[in-house]
Order: sequence, then C-alpha cells, then structure tokens
Amino acid sequence: MTYRSWQPEHRRRPRLTRRGKLVVLVGAVLAAAAAVAVPLLLIGGPEKPAPEKERTLLIPEGWRGGEVYAAVDRSLGLAAGTARKAAQTPATNLALPAAAGGNPEGYLFPATYPVGRATTAEGLLRYMVDTAGKRFGTARIAEGARSHGLSVHQTVIVASIVEAEADTASDMGKVARVVYNRLARGMPLQMDSTINYALGRDTVDTSHSDTRIDSPYNTYERTGLPPSPIGNPGDEAMAAAVAPAPGDWLYFVTVRPGDTRFTANYAEHQANVAEFNEQRRAGASS
Repeated sequence: MTYRSWQPEHRRRPRLTRRGKLVVLVGAVLAAAAAVAVPLLLIGGPEKPAPEKERTLLIPEGWRGGEVYAAVDRSLGLAAGTARKAAQTPATNLALPAAAGGNPEGYLFPATYPVGRATTAEGLLRYMVDTAGKRFGTARIAEGARSHGLSVHQTVIVASIVEAEADTASDMGKVARVVYNRLARGMPLQMDSTINYALGRDTVDTSHSDTRIDSPYNTYERTGLPPSPIGNPGDEAMAAAVAPAPGDWLYFVTVRPGDTRFTANYAEHQANVAEFNEQRRAGASS
C-alpha cells in the first residue's frame, strides 16, 4: 500500500489553556502506551510454541537390537544406522552390566517410551537400558538366577531364548524348564532361535545345513548357553527364566499355533515333529 503525504490548509492555530494542555499530554501518553502495547501483544502471540503433541515409541517383547535401532531412527527421523552407532559409542554411556561386554542386546527393555522434540537416540537408548537395570536388578531375579547356578546376565540369555521360542505366554515356563533340563544333562540346547539369530533371520524352518554353521550361537553344535542374549526379553520371559514350570521335558515343538507339545520321550517328540512337518506341507499345498 502507498501513502501520500499531505498538509492541511493554513489556518490560525488555536491556543490551549493550561487544562487543555494537561488533557492533551495525558492523551499523548496513553496513545504512546497503546502504540507500544499493541505490537508487543502481536509479537508475543505467534512466538509462543504450540503445545507438543504427545508421541510414544513401542518396543515389543523379543525384538532384536537391530529392530530396536531401526525403530528409534524412524521415530526420531534420523538417518538409518544412527541409533546403532550411538549404542556402540562409549560416550553414550549405557549402564550395561560388565558381563554384557558392551553389547546392549538383551537390555533394550521392551516398553512404551515417550518421544519429544528434545529426545535423542542416546537418551532413548539410555532410558531402555536403565529400565532393564531396574527390572532385572531386583533381589528376586538375583535369587532366582543363583538357584539355577547362573548369573543375572546368563538368566537374561535364558529369558531371551524363552521369549523367542515360546508360542504363548503360558508356554514360557515349560520352555525355560527344557533349557535347564538340557543344561543339567550337558545336552546341546538345539534351539532354532539361536540359529536364526546367527543368520539374521526369523523362520520356523531350519535345515540340516543350518545346524552345521560355524557360529557361537549354533546351539546344535555347541553345548551351554550362547554368548549373549538373542533378543530383548520382557517381564514374563524373565519371570519364566527365574521360576520355570516343574517338569522333566527335554523336547518341544509347536505343531500348530497354540499347540506346543512338550515331552521327555524322544520317540514321542519325533512323532510330534512328523505331525508338524505334515501340517507345514498341507499348508504349503493349499
């Protein structure tokens, strides 16, 4: 918009009385105050930050570290690999137990975490590890681990296997018992979940060649526990690892969803495996 200057026509200027001068002076002061106040109000309004919409990040039970890192990157709008790099940087200062050897796997506790503008990958990872420390650092967990001749870290490894292998929450205690029964007998655990972890995949099909891979996570070839957790277990899996169901089971197979068969008899287990394979073939042909 363009403004033109103009001058009023010449006329005799009126004289102001003393009272008139006072009125004009007060009016001028009020007008000046209003002129200052209005821009301040206009400036102050838009600069107020809008209320932040509450966001959360859900980490499900059993997710592996790679899945957690990818979810953190997506949630915070970071380049792929940023969270993984942060987890591997000593400056992030994750409060991991010494037995973990700096590997966060198993300690990225599954839960729902708040995410805001100021949230960083480092802060979010520290939050997860701190939560795991509180959950796994109780006297009940420590006593339960000792009752099985294990450390808390080893119990987290057991819980991660339970989380990966159990078809339902009600099966977790039985899976944990199979792990302990096999360890007590010096038998290899023979868990497909540890093979899958070594191969970076997730499947129910494990071939004979898979069981021959050269990896410390190959529990078909090696006895004892794998060197680290194979995922991040939740409270239920940890509870099962601490207090497994009583039983003499050495074998189990999930024939169909919701139908996991546990047995101490190898011949019976073989029959269950045959039924599982038949179900798989029928599903593939339909």
